[in-house]
Amino acid sequence: MNKKNKSILEDLGDGLTLRRASVDDTEALVKFNGEVHQDPDEDFAENIAEWVRDLMTKPHPTFKPEDFTIVENTQTGKIVSCLNLIDQTWAYEDIEFGVGRVELVGTHPDYRRRGLIRKQMGVVHQWSAERGHKVQVITGIPWYYRQFGYEMGLNLGGGQIGYVVHIPKLQDDEEEVYQFHPAKKKDLALITRLYKQGARRSLISSARGEDIWAYELSGRSRESGYWSEFRIIENLKGKPVGVLAHNRDMRGTVMRLHWYELAEGISWLDVTPSVLRYLQTIGEAYAQEKEDKEFQGFFLGLGEEHPVYEVIPDRLPRVIPPYAWYVRVVDIPDFIEHIRPLLEERIARSPIVGHTGELWLSFYTEGIKMIFESGKLKSVERWEKPDTEEEAMIAFPNLTFLQLLFGYRSFDELRNSYADCYYEGKYQDAAAVLRVLFPKKSSNVWGLG
Repeated sequence: MNKKNKSILEDLGDGLTLRRASVDDTEALVKFNGEVHQDPDEDFAENIAEWVRDLMTKPHPTFKPEDFTIVENTQTGKIVSCLNLIDQTWAYEDIEFGVGRVELVGTHPDYRRRGLIRKQMGVVHQWSAERGHKVQVITGIPWYYRQFGYEMGLNLGGGQIGYVVHIPKLQDDEEEVYQFHPAKKKDLALITRLYKQGARRSLISSARGEDIWAYELSGRSRESGYWSEFRIIENLKGKPVGVLAHNRDMRGTVMRLHWYELAEGISWLDVTPSVLRYLQTIGEAYAQEKEDKEFQGFFLGLGEEHPVYEVIPDRLPRVIPPYAWYVRVVDIPDFIEHIRPLLEERIARSPIVGHTGELWLSFYTEGIKMIFESGKLKSVERWEKPDTEEEAMIAFPNLTFLQLLFGYRSFDELRNSYADCYYEGKYQDAAAVLRVLFPKKSSNVWGLG
């Protein structure tokens, strides 16, 4: 059996084969993804194509070429569908867990509605389980991935926009007090430390060590949609006070900043005017490279919440609400057991300190039972047949519990949105416990791509 045959996962019939990719598939995957992911106003998605090329040809901290699945027309030898799985580690507060990120999902228009994505999803979900991932995630189009067991349950992106008029100008006798230098290998420890500091504001975050930051600094192609320009912010004495990252060019007419963090003890109010002027300078330079572009403003794409929003609210007149990550958790009891220390800590710091009791949650087709004793979670298990309303203390339709689990929505927000997310009055105590265990808290996850 040759090497290519060994990569075959399944004969799908009609001349189609499902297999794992190899480095030999690089150019075909680059071409296919550039074409299938192009926006309506472009002929080829260059940024997506170069992301694929990087994944296939450059050393990546967690990905290898065979983490792509391919559906191939064996008669023409052409790719008609593909997707991949990118391993990573995320954290729930400080508790890390394995994540399988599914991305670059695409099918040629002539081969859609044949179940090709469903077949490939089944494969990468199995890979993810075998690798010990507790969660799978994906960024993607509305609704589509719900049919594979995903729920939109975690903030994705979002931010606030200001315009040229909102950028403070230096007076004639003023000197810029902060400088911006390209980040280098020697800055990896600083970058890692500041990232961990900022991640503490987020309920869910992506765990990133120096190996991942080294890849971000020098492992990607500039043409890739995931490439970032990193800058170390220094005062006039040359002391680093912060870090930022922005895109390689403008999105439309605004310059996008997607990471901005300052060291402890440094004022956001003092540094931010310099950051805005830097964005204007770099934005105008990028605009000169494109004859049809003009710098008109800046987008602080720092998620739904960030300290900088609090210090310059009048300079940010436009709010861009976040989209959402799709999340998939096959074994909810296992995930809850994994974050048990945090849940017990929440109880200990709450008005229900020392709680003893049971919590029976119905998801209609199944559910979970949680038993607490003196503030400790003694057990959590799957409830196979929650078939009576009398047994269920609280009910959640479909996969909406995942929104609560990941802090995306509060229990009361879900109740207001879904008539069948409810509890009987006699279970008010159970509802109080649930609010303590799973409070709403914003997240801004920088997933590894």
